[in-house]
Amino acid sequence: MIPTPHIEAKLGDIAKSVLMPGDPLRAKFVAENFLENPVQFNGVRGMLGFTGSYKGTAVSVMGSGMGIPSMGIYSYELFNFYDVDNIIRIGTAGAMQPHVKIRDIVIAGGACTNSNFGHMYNLPGTFAPIASFKILKTCVEQAEKQGAPYHVGNILSSDVFYGDDTTAMEKWQKMGVLCVEMETSGLYMNAARAGKIALGLFTMSDSIVTGEHTSSAERQSAFTAMMEVALNTVRAMA
Repeated sequence: MIPTPHIEAKLGDIAKSVLMPGDPLRAKFVAENFLENPVQFNGVRGMLGFTGSYKGTAVSVMGSGMGIPSMGIYSYELFNFYDVDNIIRIGTAGAMQPHVKIRDIVIAGGACTNSNFGHMYNLPGTFAPIASFKILKTCVEQAEKQGAPYHVGNILSSDVFYGDDTTAMEKWQKMGVLCVEMETSGLYMNAARAGKIALGLFTMSDSIVTGEHTSSAERQSAFTAMMEVALNTVRAMA
């Protein structure tokens, strides 16, 4: 089914490795500032996607939108219809632990969730969405080479931004969860089902602990350390 209902690209337009920020304008920023000869392959519903090269390695970047349902659609189509092998989510998240500082990078070893997305698999238990180890290891190596401040651990992919339970975050904090975002658990499940590789990589845009936060402009374009770690991870995996 090419093109799909959500991606207008032809086969061969999308690289084997795709970076996926939630914001399509962040995808445009990555393409314009890091990729050589970027070509736009998608504009359906404003979800911009580009393919170019980074230091000689083919790479694509495309927005995912907000939330597991949106990430679920785009990552499914990329894995299953466009034969993408690797997806790295490059996003923002809210720090949930005192040692995780604003603008630090978190690499998601696992992704807890309050979503029912996984119920569609009809498993006889609870599936634990985790990163693919090879790309996780490579990403850590690249972060260390770059000297970027990073943490590896469990994160929360929440279905709600404005929650009614005011104690929910405290409960996840007690379990050592590093940060909260809204997409990675669905990405990890889609990757597992498709037999593909996925990783969640985040810059801390705010802190639930301290109340600090960054501006929307900074979230869109200033988190370049995370972008470089992701791009160098793709290059090292090629």
